[in-house]
Amino acid sequence: MDTKHSAEMFKHFEKQDEVLMEAYRAMSHELHLLQVVEEMLMQKLYELMNITGLLKKEKRGDNDSSPFRTYKLMQLEIEAHQQESCTSCRIYREAFEAFLGSEPFTRDLATSSHWRRGGRGRGRMESYLNENFGGVKSKNSTEESLERWRKLVGVVKNPKRRFRFTANLSKRSEAAAMKRTNHEKLRVAVLVSKAALQFIHGITLHSEYNVPDEVKKAGFQICPDELGSIVEGHDVKKLKVHGGVNGIADKLSTSTTNGLTATEESLNHRQNIYGVNKFTESQVRSFWVFVWEALQDMTLIILAVCACISLFVGIATEGWPKGAHDGLGIVASILLVVFVTATSDYRQSLQFKDLDKEKKKISVQVTRDGFRQKISIYDLLPGDLAHLAIGDQVPADGLFMSGFSLLINESSLTGESEPVNVNADNPFLLSGTKVQDGSCKMLVTTVGMRSQWGKLMATLSEGGDDETPLQVKLNGVATIIGKIGLVFAVVTFAVLAEGLIKHKFQEGSYLSWSADDALELLEYFAVGVTIVVVAVPEGLPLAVTLSLAFAMKKMMNDRALVRHLAACETMGSATSICSDKTGTLTTNHMTLVKACICGNINEVNNHEEIKDVCSQVPDVALKVLLQSIFYNTGGEVVINQAGKLEILGTPTETALLEFGLLLGGDFQVARQETKIVKVEPFNSEKKRMGVVLQLPGGGYRAHCKGASEIILAACDKVLDSAGNAVLLDESTFSQLKSTIESFASEALRTLCLAYMEIENGFTADEQIPINGFTCIGIVGIKDPVRPGVKESVAICRSAGITVRMVTGDNINTAKAIARECGILTDDGVAIEGPDFRSKSLEEMMDLIPRLQVMARSSPMDKHTLVKHLRTMFNEVVAVTGDGTNDAPALHEADIGLAMGIAGTEVAKESADVIILDDNFSTIVTVTKWGRSVYINIQKFVQFQLTVNVVALIVNFSSACITGHAPLTAVQLLWVNMIMDTLGALALATEPPNDELMKRSPVGRKGSFISNTMWRNILGQALYQFIVIWYLQREGKGLFQLGGPDSDLALNTLIFNSFVFCQVFNEISCREMEKIDVFHGILENYVFTAVITCTIIFQFIIVQFLGDFANTTPLTLYQWFACVFIGFLGMPISAAIKMVPVGCK
Repeated sequence: MDTKHSAEMFKHFEKQDEVLMEAYRAMSHELHLLQVVEEMLMQKLYELMNITGLLKKEKRGDNDSSPFRTYKLMQLEIEAHQQESCTSCRIYREAFEAFLGSEPFTRDLATSSHWRRGGRGRGRMESYLNENFGGVKSKNSTEESLERWRKLVGVVKNPKRRFRFTANLSKRSEAAAMKRTNHEKLRVAVLVSKAALQFIHGITLHSEYNVPDEVKKAGFQICPDELGSIVEGHDVKKLKVHGGVNGIADKLSTSTTNGLTATEESLNHRQNIYGVNKFTESQVRSFWVFVWEALQDMTLIILAVCACISLFVGIATEGWPKGAHDGLGIVASILLVVFVTATSDYRQSLQFKDLDKEKKKISVQVTRDGFRQKISIYDLLPGDLAHLAIGDQVPADGLFMSGFSLLINESSLTGESEPVNVNADNPFLLSGTKVQDGSCKMLVTTVGMRSQWGKLMATLSEGGDDETPLQVKLNGVATIIGKIGLVFAVVTFAVLAEGLIKHKFQEGSYLSWSADDALELLEYFAVGVTIVVVAVPEGLPLAVTLSLAFAMKKMMNDRALVRHLAACETMGSATSICSDKTGTLTTNHMTLVKACICGNINEVNNHEEIKDVCSQVPDVALKVLLQSIFYNTGGEVVINQAGKLEILGTPTETALLEFGLLLGGDFQVARQETKIVKVEPFNSEKKRMGVVLQLPGGGYRAHCKGASEIILAACDKVLDSAGNAVLLDESTFSQLKSTIESFASEALRTLCLAYMEIENGFTADEQIPINGFTCIGIVGIKDPVRPGVKESVAICRSAGITVRMVTGDNINTAKAIARECGILTDDGVAIEGPDFRSKSLEEMMDLIPRLQVMARSSPMDKHTLVKHLRTMFNEVVAVTGDGTNDAPALHEADIGLAMGIAGTEVAKESADVIILDDNFSTIVTVTKWGRSVYINIQKFVQFQLTVNVVALIVNFSSACITGHAPLTAVQLLWVNMIMDTLGALALATEPPNDELMKRSPVGRKGSFISNTMWRNILGQALYQFIVIWYLQREGKGLFQLGGPDSDLALNTLIFNSFVFCQVFNEISCREMEKIDVFHGILENYVFTAVITCTIIFQFIIVQFLGDFANTTPLTLYQWFACVFIGFLGMPISAAIKMVPVGCK
């Protein structure tokens, strides 16, 4: 190597060292910042501890000295600091929020008089549940709270089944570790690529890459592993070796303008070499896996052992088949329970699988065969040209080809929140990341499991969804009752065994034990174990899952896709809905109907009126107008496969582009005349978008459009009737402003279009000017209110739910639409975003309850409103959103609702429910289903707790007083199945009715096990206990039973009456407060089928399976008596419902 070349390389190494030293200095600066922040934190935390001390001394009504205000003001102060993009502020805020969430602070805050709302008077069980199982929220629960309740659940018969639909925390920690590894890997890759850029600049590199034979035969020049290493490793050197992005495109046999050739044969070849864009998913578990899991129940295993011993001893002493009846009866009961349970669980798993498929349905715009088209993300292949815009998810690994102002958020992959600027110098795009700003055309290189997102998803998918608050609470209920049941079971067995031993002592044969004695003792043990089976309500938490799965499936048919289970139950508690206007309350089918160009106001509803516009507007002004429409747009006019013009873009862009075409413009021709220098996409903070063009004759021109009053305020000139730019005087400004108000009062969406000549040159690194523009004109776009919205808003009002409109539109437009929808009332307040955010905390406390419309709002205004509603007013808030910037509000809300049609992938990712038809009426349907889920679970809990109470008390009291249990192990297993799996199927799948929307919402502080439920449980349990006890004492005389089989006949009557009491109680539980429980019963096919099957099986068990179930056939009169005893529970239940109780 010559000296000159060595010196050149040495310089490159020096530059590389400079890059690395710069990175090191940045890290050192961060460490210094952390030390400064640590000192700040210690001081602030000391102040906060003083505040929590003040909480204890707080006097009721002393608002001025209340730490509540101090706490709120400190929050607002930190929010102001958060607006600055400094690391220290972010760390400071995170530490502050961590402290606010700590137990001492929240406990003291909860006992404060300002926060204590209805805490007294709750039942002990509710208090216990809130204290020990209330830490899990509907979303964003901490790992600690998820771990805590698991440790508290002591008595679990079948952990595999109980915890099946809960988060896998170990898998989540694996995913978090992978994110950290990705972060480090990408950081190193970026540093290395910077150094490599310095090193390889000006040096000719030679390729040592050999193309595999199978790749060559398929017609390609690069293999998938090589492609993966380039993008994943940010390998600039390899990229240059392969000829850059265009070289990669050539090697993938794709055109950089027309995309792939989409013949079936070529796509199949490509798929065989590079794979499909799908991630490895866990296989659907077969039915037999669920059978095996159901068999893992500890109590069933013990019973199975008892059955085997009973079989062995029985056959040895009494022979076959008589000696096998008891053992075979238990075995048959166990198998029946197992198969019914497994069938129910298997069906649930299939429902969740279907819903998972729906969640992953994402479409992407690509160019194939020269045509823009929308395809499924799963059909994407290396070589495809994908078009990405703000809010999209990057569908695969790839390379940037062209675009403007592209910012990528890689936090989903790396955990790093700082966006990355992607351009020709840094062209690497990773799948799963989000487009935060800008737009681009991307060359797809790596798909499926070869991509970084694919590897991460394989781990993430195994983590599962968080468990819902109801699931956790019912796990708590199951734990409490399980412990009580265990005590009862032990005592029952002890009492029964003590009776046998006492009898043996009295006979003097306590040292002589026969096989019959052993069988009797074994039967007592089986009864004790079966009491545990009945007492531990394993079905309670699983009933929530069953009800939620059923609701989610039905909601899909009603055009709502639930992404998170908890959203179903939380939506039923919603007290406030903050809704967008465009596309949610309106149809989102926009047409431009009015225009004020060069001072002339025209309606443009038909071709004749458009001709009038063309005749009135001078040619020079028309040219500038068309240039503004065709260049300053996020939409596009393309020729589709049918050979017709098709407009792509948002409804607003579509309306403007359609207007431009009607004016005689040609989009394709216009776009080729001028070069675009810079694009600033629409920003909901600035309410504007802009573009800078390099004109053919030299010079630059900027165009901007957006919120009319904002763009008009940025103008100092206006086009007059002759098309000349003249100064914008006060009278013309007032005239244009009144035009905006006139359009807005007609419920039209107004936009102002403006331009300016840039004389001193312009580069892409500069910002587009924000004032000094010339107003071209103002347009009014009509977006009609959706049919049925007014009725839906009225339903929400009758249901105690406040609907608020939060929109970026003009306040007059917003007020007109809000009045038409019935949202804005005479005593309601409409306010603009800038006014809202300027209010003090005290003013907000007074304003928010009356606030019904917020116009010209920014995403942070929406976020602030949602946060104050949740924290200051304790509301359960649902919020709609469709844009990327709506993600913080969707995340903050109790229920985030993203729009399925207009919504970006970022918004959908942050949402809990996706409204597939973007219709407000669908939101009301989701609320109705949410209330239905909540009430259905309450019905099931009421039913199951009644059976628990009666079964425990009857068997325990009988064992203590008479020395034997009236219900055998087989009978108790059958009762357990009625109240567990079949009961959940019947009551947890009740469809919603219109009456649900006439009740007040549960809200955030509602008790799950209400006083109404306790009244019904205790009243019905008392009746059943009295009936069973009376039958035990007087049954033989009542039914004139005699002979050796009288005890068996009486126990059969008790068992039969007990089962029919549960059947009719199940019907009574359909309504917790209403007398009429038969309304709509035949419309619920599941309920009807469960009740019918229960009665049929009960008849078979009693009449034909006596040897196995310890029953004897009953006469017609006895059957009638049993049914009548069960039926009598219904009028008694109706009478109990008339007893007034407190509202909690």
